[in-house]
Amino acid sequence: MESTTLKRRFRFVVAGAAVAALAAFALTGCGSNQQASNQSSSASSDDKTITVAASPTPHADILNGTVKDQLAADGYTLEVKEFTDYVQPNTVTEEGDVDANYFQHQPYLDNFNQEQGTHLVSVAKVHFEPMGIYPGKAKSLDAIADGATVAVPNDATNEARALLLLQQAGLIQVKDPTDVNTTVNDITSNPKNLKFKEVEAATVPTVLKDVDIACINGNYAKGAGLNVNKDSLAVESADSTAAQTYANILVVKEGNEDSDKTKELIKALNSDETRDYITKTFDGAVVPVF
Repeated sequence: MESTTLKRRFRFVVAGAAVAALAAFALTGCGSNQQASNQSSSASSDDKTITVAASPTPHADILNGTVKDQLAADGYTLEVKEFTDYVQPNTVTEEGDVDANYFQHQPYLDNFNQEQGTHLVSVAKVHFEPMGIYPGKAKSLDAIADGATVAVPNDATNEARALLLLQQAGLIQVKDPTDVNTTVNDITSNPKNLKFKEVEAATVPTVLKDVDIACINGNYAKGAGLNVNKDSLAVESADSTAAQTYANILVVKEGNEDSDKTKELIKALNSDETRDYITKTFDGAVVPVF
């Protein structure tokens, strides 16, 4: 009996020592984690590198061509990560792998947030790439004959832009010239009895020779060797509904709208230097909207 009692006391002492040791280890670990957290917070506050996900042209061109130097003057280093798709830039921004992205317009961002459940917000409008009316068989707006054929993009967004541009040029009238969801069913007046040839946006330039005129997106026009200033018969104006709706924007994750990095990016992207760079570099194919 006495032997059993001693054994029990021994076990109790050992168990107590073990618990004390674990408690001490846990406290030490918490202290280490707290110290690491404090160090991480300090490093974050001293972080002067801004990383932006962007499409190569014109977004990365603008960032590398002028924004980088402006940020450097304020003590920041800009790193541009280029992407050729329209999904990854938003994904890496949501995940915090980059500080911001610059490649899209608001309707695309709204749709992406809705479908993907992301929490991304626009903090600045920078530029838009205007759609233009380009000559095919008809070499001027006055030369467009009755029953002429107009090539327009077949996707809802860009076809609406085309119709609003045709309204701006005085060729048709639609119910609401500010409605970015306009369709051919919303045409209220078509004095020249224009016929619409709907094709995929990227291929509109390839059918130019077969139609009287064509409404071509800025990036596809540039890719086809067309100059928006010299070759177009009409072009979306910088104060048009399309310009404001489809302006390319700077995007950050919700919660980062007022961070120092975001403020620096906004300041640089909406500066006089950036406006001058865009105007001189892209010859009208990219138009500042700030």
